[in-house]
Amino acid sequence: MFRISMRGPARALAVSFLALSLGSVSLSAAEPGDVVAKVGDAEITEADIAFAAKDLGQELQRFPPAQWRKILLDVMVDMELMAQAARAEGLDKDPDFQKQVDFLELRSLRNAYLAQKINGDVSDDDLKAAYDKQFADYEGPEELNARHILVKEKAEAEEIIKALDGGADFAELAREKSTGPTGPNGGSLGYFAKGQMVPAFEEAALALDTGSYTSTPVETQFGWHVIKLEDKRRQEKPALEAVADGLRQQLMRERYDVQLAELKERFTIEILDENLDQPQQEAPAEAPADDAKSE
Repeated sequence: MFRISMRGPARALAVSFLALSLGSVSLSAAEPGDVVAKVGDAEITEADIAFAAKDLGQELQRFPPAQWRKILLDVMVDMELMAQAARAEGLDKDPDFQKQVDFLELRSLRNAYLAQKINGDVSDDDLKAAYDKQFADYEGPEELNARHILVKEKAEAEEIIKALDGGADFAELAREKSTGPTGPNGGSLGYFAKGQMVPAFEEAALALDTGSYTSTPVETQFGWHVIKLEDKRRQEKPALEAVADGLRQQLMRERYDVQLAELKERFTIEILDENLDQPQQEAPAEAPADDAKSE
């Protein structure tokens, strides 16, 4: 039967994939070349099961993990039976089949080149360098740390402001007077960025100096607010771990573009169909739907 020879990292990958994805205890000491079944004279190995698992990973999710190995083996046995029958009928000599094999080989080689020469070359040092470069002068959006007291009536809010003017503690008044969910916590809203609060509340909070509170009540759809600004700060840059996946994708795209440009310089490309050698015309942009327009 068709078998792929694996060495080094590829062997470890196959065994690791099976050990993690198939959850088999007996797999801990398995080697890719270990034979798990025979169909006639053809052997089905751990490597064959591993490749089937990678190919059918999404479909396997519909079944309990305990059944995965048996399902994969059944798939491999069925494939081997039909492949042997196809060879007996001479289907492997069919020109269309040979073209399909050539295409699958072409695609697999492309994928192997991407995995080993482009994607696999992105190291932790590369990620760190890209992170340092991208976030060297990072200045995050401004964040506010505020408290508020929410009441139903404007007059009550005005009385609260008078109490604050007289030296009352804001957090204590919030615990005593506020009808909002933050009342028991002294009205604390923690840090929030622009766009996270309703416009009227945000505008009033932005106009405050640190440590000051609104001199007049602020109305929103929730009621009347008295707001105190505790602190302003710039959002810290994200941790490397939080952006590593995105940076890795970015580096892989950049390396793909560079590598493809170099390959196009090395090899002659000749387009024999004149219709395919013409530049693509961009499709006209569609007008936005009415319901997508801003109010």
